Amino acid sequence: MAERHTIVSEARGEPLPSGRVGVRLYVPLSGSPSGRWSRDLSARLTTELTGRSAVGHLRLNDIVQGDHIVLEGVEEREASALAAALRRAVDATNDACEDRAEPPDENMPRHTADAIAQRIGADGRVDVPLGS
Repeated sequence: MAERHTIVSEARGEPLPSGRVGVRLYVPLSGSPSGRWSRDLSARLTTELTGRSAVGHLRLNDIVQGDHIVLEGVEEREASALAAALRRAVDATNDACEDRAEPPDENMPRHTADAIAQRIGADGRVDVPLGS
């Protein structure tokens, strides 16, 4: 199944702690993306920003947090260029994820993963030894 997310409203910013450069931006998304979509977006945004002058303080690892893109170290002079790059990266990520609509390559069947999860009790203790 294809995965698609969009930016749903304006970003909000907050100052970073003293000694840091730029601001932290929260960009709301239409949902909570998968890890694959998130990594793809991060890689595509990195490519979009390569060679820009004021992105040295920008943190691009793990930028998707829940249903937000979180960018730290955004400098005012690069804000408009970053906005355009982010839109292009989101669009390219959506296009790539539509192209890869087949199920992800997983290390085990879903029912096996669920069976392992069932062995963990509600209090976090293992109900049955994992080695059995």
